[in-house]
Formats: sequence, C-alpha cells, structure tokens
Amino acid sequence: MTERVLILDFGSQFTQLIARRLRELRVFCEIHPCTWSDEQVREFAPHAVILSGGPASTHEAAAPTAPEAVFALGVPVLGICYGEQTMCAQLGGRVEPSSHREFGRAEIELLRECPLFDGLLRVGERSSVWMSHGDRVAALPEGFHPVAQSPASPFAAIADETRHYYGLQFHPEVVHTEIGKELLANFCFRIARLSGDWSMEAYRAQAVARIREQVGDGKVICGLSGGVDSAVTALLLHEAVGEQLTCVFVDTGLLRHGEVEQIVSLFREHFNIPLVHVDAGELFLGKLAGVTDPERKRKIIGGTFIDVFEEESAKIGTVDWLAQGTLYPDVIESVSFRGPSVTIKSHHNVGGLPERMRLKLVEPLRELFKDEVRELGRELGLPEIFVGRHPFPGPGLAVRILGEITRERVQILQQADRIYLEEIRAAGLYDEIWQAFAVLLPVKTVGVMGDGRTYEAVCALRAVTSVDGMTADFYPFEAAFLGRVASRIVNEVKGINRVTYDYTSKPPGTIEWE
Repeated sequence: MTERVLILDFGSQFTQLIARRLRELRVFCEIHPCTWSDEQVREFAPHAVILSGGPASTHEAAAPTAPEAVFALGVPVLGICYGEQTMCAQLGGRVEPSSHREFGRAEIELLRECPLFDGLLRVGERSSVWMSHGDRVAALPEGFHPVAQSPASPFAAIADETRHYYGLQFHPEVVHTEIGKELLANFCFRIARLSGDWSMEAYRAQAVARIREQVGDGKVICGLSGGVDSAVTALLLHEAVGEQLTCVFVDTGLLRHGEVEQIVSLFREHFNIPLVHVDAGELFLGKLAGVTDPERKRKIIGGTFIDVFEEESAKIGTVDWLAQGTLYPDVIESVSFRGPSVTIKSHHNVGGLPERMRLKLVEPLRELFKDEVRELGRELGLPEIFVGRHPFPGPGLAVRILGEITRERVQILQQADRIYLEEIRAAGLYDEIWQAFAVLLPVKTVGVMGDGRTYEAVCALRAVTSVDGMTADFYPFEAAFLGRVASRIVNEVKGINRVTYDYTSKPPGTIEWE
C-alpha cells in the first residue's frame, strides 16, 4: 500500500462509511481523530486528506479544527459537511447558523465545471444528495469559488483548484447521494492522482511480513470460535509463523448443529494446524443451569471461557502472544473523536486474557472491515462455507434459547436451526441474507398431531438484511417458503409444535432476541 489517504474524524456517524467507500475503490485509507497533532499528520505522509462531518458548530468556542499541517502538506483536501465548514473557517471564510436547516434528501445544481464532478453532472443539471447540517458557509476563503448549490446552501460544493482544496456540504459517502461514490472516485483518481493499488494479495503479503517481524520466534495461541474472524486470523498466523501457532477451540456445547466437527476437521485435517479441542459442554451447561437473565448468561459464559482457555493454554507451555480477530470498526470506535466505546465484547475478543496470562496481543485483522476479512479468507483458501457464514454471537445458542438452558433445549434448537438454514440454502437465499437463525421461546402452546394433543415449545424464525448490522430490515420471505420451513420443523423436531416469523426491523428491535 504505497498510497494512502488520511481521514480525520470530527465525530460523524458516517465516518466509517467514508473509509468503506474508499476501500471499495481499492484506495487504502485510515481514520484518525481530528485531534491528531501536526507531527502525527506529517509522519503519516498522506497522499490526500479527507475531513469528515461532525456534530459541532465552528462558531462555538470549543469547536474542533483540523491540524494546520493538513493545509501545509501540499496534497489534495476534501472537506465533507463539518469538514467543509471548518476548512472554510480556518482558511479565512465565514460559517454561520442557517435559517433553513437541511436534513435528509436535497437537490444540488451544478453551477460550473469542476474536476470533482467530471463525467457526473453538466452545468445546470441536478442530482439528489444527503444533507445533515444546521450551519452553512456564508463567505468563502480567498481562492475558493462555488461549484454547486442547493435551496438552503449557496455553497453546497466549493473548490480552490489551484491548491486542490474541495468542500461538500452534503455526504457523498451515504448511499442516498446518487453520485456519491463517483465523487469520491474523482477526488481520489482525477484530483489526487491515486492509482488504486490496494489489493488483498498485497495486504496478505504485508500482513505476513508484519506478523513475522512482530512475533519473532515467540509462541502464539489463538482462540477459535468457528466464526470467520478467528478462522482468518488463524490461517494468516499459520502462514506467517507455522508451528509457532497453536489454536485452542473451546466447545461450549452451544454451537450450531455439526459446527464442532466442521471446525476440527478443517483445521486439523485440511490445514494441518495444531489444534487443541476442549469439549467443555457439560461444564458450561452446568454453570448455566437455572439461569434465565441474558446478561448473567453472557457473564457466566465469558468467565467460564476465560477459565477454560487459560487452563488449556498452561498445558501448551510457554506462550508469548495471544492472537485476536479484532476488526477495524472496533479500532476506529476505540480512538474515535467521540471517545472510546463503553461496550466491550469481552467474550468475542477474549477480553481479560492478555492481562491474566501476561500475553502480548497480535491482531492481524485490525485494519480490515468485515467484507475485507471475507475476501482475505478466500485469498487464504478458506472454504466458502466458512467465508460466507452469517454472524454468530459469542455466547452462541445461549442467547437464542430464551429462558433456562438445558441439554434438551439446546438439541431442540440445533435441529430447528439446521432445518431453517438448509431450506434457506436450498432456495438460494443464504447470501442475500445478513443473518438468519431460529430462537427457542420459553412458551408452550397446545397443538394437535394425529389424534393426540401436544403441549410443546414455540420456535421463532429471524432473518434480516443489513450492510453492517447497525440497522436491519426483516427479510421478506414468500409465504410458501415459511410454510415449508414451519412444516418441516414441527414434523421433524420433537419438542416444537408452533413456528412464528419475526417481522421486526432494527430499530426498534435488535437482530438477536437477547
């Protein structure tokens, strides 16, 4: 990655989307807080800089500003929403509260030709964009001229083409902006003259080299969960350090049907990676007996997982490093201008282990988004059934069994979930759906089978479409499909006599039920 773009975060909810759009264009970029020092900006040596949006107002006393080094680098700069406003304020323009705020869709009209809009709009043409601002630029700095306007923003797009500074009052990174991705492409390729040389093949080679340099001759331990993040982490580390890596797979007894056998077979037999398989199902189920509160379930599972993982690791001998599948969104959140996240997925990221075991962390995926992890998995030869697997919660089926968890209820849910996913795959719908799963409810209903009365559990089916899991819509299955799944579950799974489908979107609901 010889070329890279610096994205300075001013606290916008859309900042991650900027990075995702650039990565889609094969442009490597990193997000860092706008509080970075001039020295940090210069050391990063970006080929271009993007200033994100944000909730602040430039006329407030404590309003954040871009490091002055940004405007001394001599590289193209693109300001988005608040980024445009602070660029104008810092370079001699004026920003003021707008009497006509713009939130949501708006139309811009191109006023003059500009490299940013080359091939996208002609003068006088209009396009739909996504606005989110209460302030507006009232006077431009010297050297700038207006490029586009909207009903409430005379400076909806501005440019200083001599210094290669550009500003947009709207958000090109949001899908509701019709020509948004193309605008970002023009900035990267026509203005910043980037080649788009970032590829997963190049990333793989560099990641392997970095791991070897970081780990040296130390021993590494990696916790396998069955998910794509930990699987890709393990494969990348094995390519880098070979037999120095040992994977530990703690079987909690709460995984999906057939998952344990798949994981053990793939890593031991297919990839020949040293794997410790710990069958701890009875231990976990024993500790969960009688527990119905979802938060208590999570804490018990997380704490027990750490105990088992630590015990098994001690049997391996001296270990220096713990590998984790931390992804870029987690990294961004922890250094965000808005402050670190208050929610820590301790079980997912094996939280607490580095401190207790005095281990150093190696996180080879910390620069990647989820879709990029899947691409790297394909590059490493991970089978598609693992690469494209739907997200699965760290606590496993424990948070999909509402109420008490027993061995019998786990087996009932595993079978219902298996049937549901089989039918989804058979219908060719698996890759259209972000996440699909069955939920076992703590409710029993009366049913009739043959001449007999039944009194058994209710199963709910959930399927959603999403881009990043932050928002989600229910998947609109055809009634015939749902009828077929319900019929199979009721007839094939002893213990369920009624099936329902969850039509709730997120928000107001969540994807998981607990």
